[in-house]
Amino acid sequence: MYTLNQQVLRTDASGMPLEWIDFKEAVRVYHLGQVAYTCGVPLYKIRGGYNAITGRRSILEISSIVATHGDSHAMLKARAHYVPPLNNQTLFARDAHLCMYCGVQFSARGLSRDHIKPLSMGGKDSWNNVVTACKRCNNHKAGRMPEQAGLELLAVPFTPTHAEYIYLQGKRILADQMKFLLAHFPRHSPLHKRLASAN
Repeated sequence: MYTLNQQVLRTDASGMPLEWIDFKEAVRVYHLGQVAYTCGVPLYKIRGGYNAITGRRSILEISSIVATHGDSHAMLKARAHYVPPLNNQTLFARDAHLCMYCGVQFSARGLSRDHIKPLSMGGKDSWNNVVTACKRCNNHKAGRMPEQAGLELLAVPFTPTHAEYIYLQGKRILADQMKFLLAHFPRHSPLHKRLASAN
């Protein structure tokens, strides 16, 4: 069994990844009868109270992937026009914590969000116009385009799909959860190559 801080991947009944939940939220969806099915490895055995009539104790086994009923909003998120919210944590994960100019890997503290086309030139704060940059490269680039600063992008930025975004938000993703998420990535996703080179 795993420690109680291991995340559970919640999906809708069709298997579309929705979000990461903790063990308390997982117990809640079981208790409310929202679980359609489960798959993956068993994560926890949660022991409850004793039945006054039978004297038996309730035990709930929670798996690493839990599919739930009643999430029609997932279909909206799955559509091609869905754009996940942009934040530094998922941006740095998308770019594998690498500076997209010098190619060096940093901890989150050493990284920043760089606008390829600066905001001062009309650039947008959007997935396709931002990359992870170390603070040194970002300061050097300043309010210029990369070519004006003598810098070259190492990878083309992209907007993650909903399934890719769920992956980018994950912490300590288990092998079965990763396999499940990978099946929902587009075939052409740059994350396939990045994940393969990381292993």
